[in-house]
Amino acid sequence: MVVSGPSGAGKSKLVEALRAGVPGLGFSVSATTRPPRPGEREGVDYFFISQQEFADRVARGEFLEWAPVYGHRYGTLKDQVNGALRQGKDIVLDIDTRGAEQVCRQCPKAVTVFVLPPSPLELRRRLEARGTDSRATIEGRLAAAGREIEAASGYQYVVMNDNFNEALGILQAIVVAEKARYFRQQDKLRAFQQQGGSKDPDDKTVS
Repeated sequence: MVVSGPSGAGKSKLVEALRAGVPGLGFSVSATTRPPRPGEREGVDYFFISQQEFADRVARGEFLEWAPVYGHRYGTLKDQVNGALRQGKDIVLDIDTRGAEQVCRQCPKAVTVFVLPPSPLELRRRLEARGTDSRATIEGRLAAAGREIEAASGYQYVVMNDNFNEALGILQAIVVAEKARYFRQQDKLRAFQQQGGSKDPDDKTVS
């Protein structure tokens, strides 16, 4: 699942709560060149690496996607995604709209969700409440939000994060529904058929 949305929409907190509530849901920790914010942990929130190391990894083809964001680089490492998939986990990517485009080109069956803030005014309030960005940075994030919201039309689902618990419930419902899609259940269907699970043709019972 790919989750995107403007900075301040609350997508990261929603993804964190989603992972806590859905067993077997993996998460890809992104790499970034920006310095850590207070409370962020290496290898948990992000992999914090230098500009040079990031460039070297790009050259080696180690990223599934990457993009410059607000003067820094962010990217999803292939080994993070492949490691979770090898463990049989579904995986969530918390990435911006440009990264989402790159992922969807390589993984056309990816589920995409756009997290929408309730209003521009509320988005500004949330960004200012962080207390971590300068006025110029906040204005830049608000300008970028308009461009990102225009990209929402390319997503399969849009979740407005007005009420956190309601938004989380919708995300959980999306995960449950997507797991039940036919193409994701074909192995179970084949296993059932191989076990002789087909109904006796003489059985006329209607259920």
